[in-house]
Amino acid sequence: MTSLRQRKGSKGKDPGPSVQNLKPDCTAEPRERFATGGFSWWTILCVMTGSTVGISLGLLCCIYVATLHENDLWFSNIKEVEREISFRTECGLYYSYYKQMLKAPSIQQGLYELIHDNTTESKRTINILQRMNIYQEVFLSILYRILPIQTYLEPIYFYIYTVFALQTVYVIALFITSWLLSDSWLAGALSGVWYILNRVDTTRVEFTISLRENWSIPFFALQVAAITCYLRPQLKPIHQRVILWLVFVSTFCFCLTWQFNQFVLLVQALIIFTLDCLDFLTTEQVVSLYLMQVLSLLLVWLLQFCNSMILGSLVLSFIVSALFIKHFQTGLKTGGFVIRVGKLALHTLLVLTLTFTINYSAKKILQLKSDEHIFKFIKAKFGFGATRDFDASLYLCEEAFGLLPLDTFERLAGTVLLYPYLCTLSVLFILLLLVALSNLSTNGSGQASKEKEDRTFRMRPDVAYNLLHTVFFGLLAFSTMRMKYLWTGHMCPFAAFGVCGKEVWSLYLRVLHCNTKTMMRLIRYSVPIVILAFLYYKFWPRLMEEISELREFYDPDTVELMEWIRLKTPKRAVFAGSMQLLAGIKLCTGRVLTNHPHYEDQALRERTRQVYQIYARQSAEEVHKVLCSVGADYIVLEDSICYERRHSRGCRLRDLLDLANGHIMDGPGENEPDLILATHPRFCEAIKTDMTPYSTLFTRVFKNKTFHVYKLKKLKKKNKAENGP
Repeated sequence: MTSLRQRKGSKGKDPGPSVQNLKPDCTAEPRERFATGGFSWWTILCVMTGSTVGISLGLLCCIYVATLHENDLWFSNIKEVEREISFRTECGLYYSYYKQMLKAPSIQQGLYELIHDNTTESKRTINILQRMNIYQEVFLSILYRILPIQTYLEPIYFYIYTVFALQTVYVIALFITSWLLSDSWLAGALSGVWYILNRVDTTRVEFTISLRENWSIPFFALQVAAITCYLRPQLKPIHQRVILWLVFVSTFCFCLTWQFNQFVLLVQALIIFTLDCLDFLTTEQVVSLYLMQVLSLLLVWLLQFCNSMILGSLVLSFIVSALFIKHFQTGLKTGGFVIRVGKLALHTLLVLTLTFTINYSAKKILQLKSDEHIFKFIKAKFGFGATRDFDASLYLCEEAFGLLPLDTFERLAGTVLLYPYLCTLSVLFILLLLVALSNLSTNGSGQASKEKEDRTFRMRPDVAYNLLHTVFFGLLAFSTMRMKYLWTGHMCPFAAFGVCGKEVWSLYLRVLHCNTKTMMRLIRYSVPIVILAFLYYKFWPRLMEEISELREFYDPDTVELMEWIRLKTPKRAVFAGSMQLLAGIKLCTGRVLTNHPHYEDQALRERTRQVYQIYARQSAEEVHKVLCSVGADYIVLEDSICYERRHSRGCRLRDLLDLANGHIMDGPGENEPDLILATHPRFCEAIKTDMTPYSTLFTRVFKNKTFHVYKLKKLKKKNKAENGP
């Protein structure tokens, strides 16, 4: 539908990575000086230099994606309706609430309309603030009202610039993480450059601006940076409390802005649980991090008007179970290796058993079905669920929810990110296993603590956390491509840490028997500089070419449809159609919808499946009955769906509907033996013949090359009585 066209006219021996051995150089952050409070002018100069580089890279990334967005769409020169159409699928739905808040007579009235919304789902009044994560739109609309910027900055620019500005926050967070891990701001510089050069795999913000992940992932990166700082050794108690507040604030912002927060936090909770079992974290650290997650989720639960999906989340059940079992299972970290492994196995089994018991009970008590489609998808993806389930199949057939494509690694290798990442990952993972085995071989006594300090191989808890973070989210990215943005962003600081940190290089130099301070310094600072020089030489001309390529938004059929709806239909008219298109109709025209792309509601999913019968093999009477039951006045049929060729057989929307209805699919190919031949033609094709009974129940009122709009004829009571039993 939407397309882009070329715009006219464009064209001694180092004892290891101990803190005490750091010297004040221009790229190091002396951890010892932070601990003792002794700052020299040289240290302050180094921190100022690193901070300037980090902020500059963040601003560069923000300007870069904003320029790409402008050049791809010629956003400043197109009409308002075209700008709004560029907010694709669910992005348009979220932006519509920002627009709605600004159009309201007052902030109070705008909030009331969101809490008592009757335009998003026909014949229903729903609380948008409870159902969806749109507090960011509410906050921005209020901010735009009170700031004196209305005269020189349009609302839509205020919105998109805010999202692009979050990319600055994201890059700075990655910069800080790599700086903390490696004690060198050169690592932060390398991390920021890698993030920008791997834009295709690290973000999609320039063409999916309103997507929830573009709001939340920057806060998640901030949280990882705060956790990294919190887990650093020799941090004073007062500093720990301050950093914990930063962890809480960033976790809360992350949870408030994305409905999938619970699944991301579950992975993070599993990381903390693993580090606790392997004796990398203290009990205080584990409990504190768990509590930050719980408090953030509960605060979001309150702000979302007691959204039951949060209380029924697996992560809350897991954290409660982990803390409960940990409290009562005393002596977990005592005994020999075999005994401790046995205790950990029992501990893990008890925690998982209690987790699923609590979660099952909570969902039964709350009658929660909002997230069951996600678990259906997970079960079907790994071969444990029904493959004909419509909701699960919608996800399974989308490329974004498939396995990570192999060409991703080719692109990452092209920017020299993959090689140091794999080297760092393999070396540190082996080191983690050795340290974990050593930890499990001790009995947790005071003598054992002294033994830990005297070991040849050690691993800092902040390094261990980031290692497991990249492993766990890497596995998640491998299984589901859409989740790669949680992994690829973190790859950048992790690989930069491997290049600039002492941990990996000290192991390599020990093997080569040349582990001297001079050699360590030479390698740590020369290698990143060489890599940065190479990246500049190879990619700077490409970046300049990319941002000089000018295109233009071009989608006349959708523009024509939106203009017709806005001018020719009643303001309270109800429209039925595909989820993606209806989100745009709500944004551009403000009309009432039957369904929409925010899929986290069981009743809405069932209604969507019913409305989608317009693309199935159903009789005109049955489709008319279904549409009338949801209050539809108009239906919009799309040729791109009715005659879809983008997906292969079995994954086209019409195929999913046929399978769910028990019908044989179109075209040559195998069918399961229990499927039957449908007795009716496909509705979206047959209605275009204008034959009875289609002409009796529907009237075509609009048509162009892409869309066909039909108005439902309301049956009179007399006709209903005559056609009755």
